[in-house]
Amino acid sequence: MQRITITAHGEALLKDELKQLKSVARPEVIAAIAEARSHGDLSENAEYEAAKERQGFIEGRIAEIENKLAHAHVVNPKEIHAEGRVVFGATVRLSDLDTEEEATYQIVGDDEADIKHNKISLHSPIARALIGKEEGDVAEVQAPSGVREYEIIAVQYI
Repeated sequence: MQRITITAHGEALLKDELKQLKSVARPEVIAAIAEARSHGDLSENAEYEAAKERQGFIEGRIAEIENKLAHAHVVNPKEIHAEGRVVFGATVRLSDLDTEEEATYQIVGDDEADIKHNKISLHSPIARALIGKEEGDVAEVQAPSGVREYEIIAVQYI
């Protein structure tokens, strides 16, 4: 598997989820399976089937997270010295040249992307257009509605 680039915050979120799955969800589902088994015939026991399905999901997610953490390349944005260039982990304030609306985004890994929290994937069209540019540069982004132009107002590593 190839390296997965992730911020330090994203790594912490994955570790928290893994801890919750192992210490809370896994024991709960094991108890639910034991309870369902105590009811007798397993061939017609919907509770047992549901608990086994949930166990499969939990074990799969644990394996997925452990694999991602094992292959993670963790980047701490506070330790980046990119001299004002837009790179992975950077927080970028943009101005849409058509509407003059401003927006701020942090460029993160695919697993961390969350537009509600202004975190965009490194592989998104806007992030790809921004990478390597500096404050004052204009980035052209191919959007479904056509080409949009954004001026980079500020680049921060926070």
